[in-house]
Amino acid sequence: MGFENISFPKDSLFLVTGGAGFIGSNITEALLDMGYRVRVLDNFATGKKDNIANFVQNSNFQLIEGDIRDSDTCNEACKNVDYVLHQGALGSVPRSINDPRTSNDVNITGMLNMMIAARDNGVKRFVYASSSSVYGDEVNLPKIEDRVGKPLSPYAITKKVNELYGRNFFEIYGLETIGLRYFNVFGRRQNPNSVYAAVIPVFVKSLINNTAPTINGDGRQSRDFTYIDNVIRANLRACLAGKEACGEIFNIATGGRVFLIDLYNSICKLLEKDIEPLYGPDRKGDVKHSNADISKAREYLGYYPEISVDEGLKRCIQWYKENL
Repeated sequence: MGFENISFPKDSLFLVTGGAGFIGSNITEALLDMGYRVRVLDNFATGKKDNIANFVQNSNFQLIEGDIRDSDTCNEACKNVDYVLHQGALGSVPRSINDPRTSNDVNITGMLNMMIAARDNGVKRFVYASSSSVYGDEVNLPKIEDRVGKPLSPYAITKKVNELYGRNFFEIYGLETIGLRYFNVFGRRQNPNSVYAAVIPVFVKSLINNTAPTINGDGRQSRDFTYIDNVIRANLRACLAGKEACGEIFNIATGGRVFLIDLYNSICKLLEKDIEPLYGPDRKGDVKHSNADISKAREYLGYYPEISVDEGLKRCIQWYKENL
């Protein structure tokens, strides 16, 4: 995967929460391939056992089936851990609108439990997933970390609270936290079958099955799509960044801007399909445009997105062809 230039002490133990999910399982795989010990904590609410099936026989892999809403489970999971990569959350803006209480309990209480456990167990670094949804109704592009607007969904609120807690725990308790604001991550193992599935797997699955997907809105909304390997790299770099990065938030993206209709046409071309999409109403809570300034992540984390959107789409589509 190209992470050979990143290294940790040989006996390092990583805890990946949500490690059976899309992003978490890819991080877990990368760390195991690098020869490190990885403990996964997941309750399989959205994660899939299939995502980690290939890791079970690896002597460096350990699974704790449990819930981050339980503080005792979090404490047990953090024992002897060097680095926590906190990916465990309930994603999706629409899900949070339909059920704000559960999103709040998992994303806020769950992360608070994890940070307390990490603090109490002397974890070296706590890297957690935030989201570009935090930018809300801030219209200026590109998106800069310290310029955010009003959150447009319960999910966005939970991620903003995560960021506030992250800074607070570093300033008060000295827990070395780093928040990564993910922008529209895509790649292998992203679930196309969920009612809350992201747009790329939905487009790919529909087109492979020769059906027309629905684009919410007019297709002129834009996103900064980010291939999974770039996100893995960001997490690893965050574990090694200097202390001046702690308590901070960083945009993790490609640093570009793709309109949804152009993305759809690119996927059609790659799959050699000629199917007109359907159009539906705008989704409540969606940010209309996103394009990240990634200069802060470059300066503090040494983060560079090595995989372009076009190359990521090719790899992603190949994976779906082989696995759908």
